[in-house]
Amino acid sequence: MSTSALSRRQTRAVHRVPHPNLVLAVITCGYLMVVLDTTVVNVALPRIQTSLDFSSTGLSWVMNAYMLAFGGLLLLGGRSGDIFGRRRVLLGGVAVFTIASLLGGCATSAGWLLAARAVQGAGGAFIAPSGLALIATNFTEGAARNRALSIYALVAGAGGAVGLIVGGALTDLASWRWGLFINIPVGLALMVLAPRYIQEPERRPGRLDFAGALTATLGVASLVYACIRASTEGWTDSVTLATFVAAAGLLVLFVAVETRAPEPIMPLWLFANRNRTGTYAAMLLIPATMYGAFFFLTQFVQEVLGVSPLVAGLSFLPIMLPMFVTVRLVPRLLAAVGPRRLQLTGATLLLIATAWLSRLTGDTAYAAGVLGPMVLFGTGAGLVVMPANVVILSGVGRHEAGAASGLLQTMQWVGGSLGLAVLVTVFDTARRGAPAGSTAAAALSRGIGTAFGVSLLFVCLALVVLAVVVRPAAPRQQPAEVVQEPAAA
Repeated sequence: MSTSALSRRQTRAVHRVPHPNLVLAVITCGYLMVVLDTTVVNVALPRIQTSLDFSSTGLSWVMNAYMLAFGGLLLLGGRSGDIFGRRRVLLGGVAVFTIASLLGGCATSAGWLLAARAVQGAGGAFIAPSGLALIATNFTEGAARNRALSIYALVAGAGGAVGLIVGGALTDLASWRWGLFINIPVGLALMVLAPRYIQEPERRPGRLDFAGALTATLGVASLVYACIRASTEGWTDSVTLATFVAAAGLLVLFVAVETRAPEPIMPLWLFANRNRTGTYAAMLLIPATMYGAFFFLTQFVQEVLGVSPLVAGLSFLPIMLPMFVTVRLVPRLLAAVGPRRLQLTGATLLLIATAWLSRLTGDTAYAAGVLGPMVLFGTGAGLVVMPANVVILSGVGRHEAGAASGLLQTMQWVGGSLGLAVLVTVFDTARRGAPAGSTAAAALSRGIGTAFGVSLLFVCLALVVLAVVVRPAAPRQQPAEVVQEPAAA
């Protein structure tokens, strides 16, 4: 039997999914836990501060501890799935995440909660890339995979809003602790269902690139930490600058290691494709604006509009609902117009929404100044995220899908962290510069509007990248069910 015929037979075997809806439900629920926990505690932070006696500066680490561990370990999590088995790594990440959620919900001190949040982030770093890679290996490239990716993109884009809604409801109706406890039944269900329904693709024997894993983890973690510190201590802080320098050195060393590693944690051939490279760059820039929208609008609706945590969470429904409709339509649109046009349209809508939000003032009403931009955000994100996943995984071999998806999510996380650090610095500067006699609401609105004005630059750069670097997809030259392997080095 020829090599190509054997490849096609193995590919069809991998993609013969007996219960595709259950498989997709398990994968997306795992990722929903990870995304939801980036924001589920946002609206509960004031009550967490009172309950565990956090200082004002220490409170930010409820989010930052999670972000640091998650962002630092994503590349390692992606490559581990390629080598040790994605389903196995996914289950291990779910187990760690579930236990950490239980411990965090039971926390009686600030240090206890922060440690649990860091462990949650570590578990999430092994769930996220493995889940996206399992979609690539359990669903045939083409219509079946595009449908699966559309649902996954909905979770990726709307998960933050879901976290705000769930967190607000649980904080108001029960306790902030239930924002963590809610992960326990979900995690237990995933550990029962995943081995039963998700097919484990064949593993390629190999060794983990420990030098690459170490330099990548330390480099990305240092970069995320520097971004976090810059948002609180300023960009000229000596520790911030030293950490940025350390991060740059470690990441340069990482690239040097990867050029020589026989089985790199981040295969550099992933950047050989112009469209994939452009999409990686765009997905480094766009999350900066989206993270800023969640962060600043949560404050605006509570502090300026004066609503409760529950109502604050529900106010993000205009992001979720348009996104749900959009991602259901995107798989059909992909065949007609291609991913590039969808991404350009989505980025344009994000640009309009951001420009609209830059005009926020202390007198802005929700219906007049927030509702419209949220609808545009939801629609735009739905048009950007799902096609990005398609481009990233297109033509990637089954054994490299974890590395490709891990790199995409690392770009998103680092871009969001770095962008948010920049925007928080701009926000604080503008708020402190409010005219004398300004009310707290007016000063806060001034800072938020200025931050959205700067975030316009991120979206503009993403639009330039998508327009100039990414090219329209060429007609397919092989059957949709064949997943190409990268050429041997």
